[in-house]
Amino acid sequence: MSRFHAPCPLVIGTVCDLPEATVRHMQVHRLQPGDAVDVFNGEGGVYRVRIAHMSRQGIAVEVLAHEATECEPTRAVHLAVAMPANDRMDWLVEKATELGVHRISPLMSARSVLKLEGERALKKQAHWQAIAANACAQCGRNRVPRIEAPMRLDHWLDQHPRAEPWAVLSLQAQRHAADALATPKWANARQLTWLLGPEGGFTSTEEQQALAAGAEALSLGRRVLRVETAAIAALVTSVTPH
Repeated sequence: MSRFHAPCPLVIGTVCDLPEATVRHMQVHRLQPGDAVDVFNGEGGVYRVRIAHMSRQGIAVEVLAHEATECEPTRAVHLAVAMPANDRMDWLVEKATELGVHRISPLMSARSVLKLEGERALKKQAHWQAIAANACAQCGRNRVPRIEAPMRLDHWLDQHPRAEPWAVLSLQAQRHAADALATPKWANARQLTWLLGPEGGFTSTEEQQALAAGAEALSLGRRVLRVETAAIAALVTSVTPH
């Protein structure tokens, strides 16, 4: 059964027009009126719908039923990551979504190669949010992780909540992430955040700023990992399957 993301209200027993982005994705599947597909709007569960009408301009569906099924992890994991360049951020968003990430904050730090501001930043945010939605359609998730607009590290540190456990990944850290996650503070946390630097890592000043803001310095081992590899490794060590 084909699955599509449709960020719009879906009410059983009604006929509704699907958003333009959803229509574009469905059109390439050569579906026909009368075909049944699964649609999720990101608010929980999945809807079975039947195509009532379709044209080049749009698709209307009849909403038949709702199944309150979820495959979310029991722990909400937030990745705050200095954006890698080229298409590696696309890959990071896709794979992190498949593995159950709750939120991603793209950051810019002193050593970041990729700098995004204004309209360009908003376009990238929309691009990554679409990647996350498509990854959810593929992997079976019914809740789309939030991809935030790119932000400077210092601004993010000022806004980040202090209540949840969070860590800055550092090659200089003496404590391994796996050891921290075995302690009650981390093991019992319903949400946590990983802060990851760019290629070359955060500067010593940036790392000290993170520690002063409440982060704990943790390590993933002695090997130097690419940003996207470190992000996925941190996510996998901390996501508890549903």
